Amino acid sequence: MAIVKLKDIAQSRSGDKGNIVNVGVFAPNQAIYQVFLEKLTPEKVKEHFAGLVKGEVVRYELPNIFALNFVCKEALDGGGSSSTRLDNLGKCFGSNMLRLEIEVDDYLLKDLNNEVSNHAI
Repeated sequence: MAIVKLKDIAQSRSGDKGNIVNVGVFAPNQAIYQVFLEKLTPEKVKEHFAGLVKGEVVRYELPNIFALNFVCKEALDGGGSSSTRLDNLGKCFGSNMLRLEIEVDDYLLKDLNNEVSNHAI
């Protein structure tokens, strides 16, 4: 097992509306998506965003595109216009999410590296 940052095996997209942030995490293949289903729990995401997300974190699964969407409530200190945070935009949460670390089986990482090598131009 290896500990990896999501940035090494995933992509993300995030945004906000009011005091709610949503963060999508996209796996490169079905095998890594299965790891995400096990390891990327709402509790783990809330812990990762400790001090920023004060409300509930809800996870939505999108198996057709190997993605998870996390809706984080009470995440922007009241929202864009009422927050005193220096950087309070939801789009920043995607980059921050990619710093989260999880354990992944070595053989999955090897398979992923082989996929990338086989698709290189």
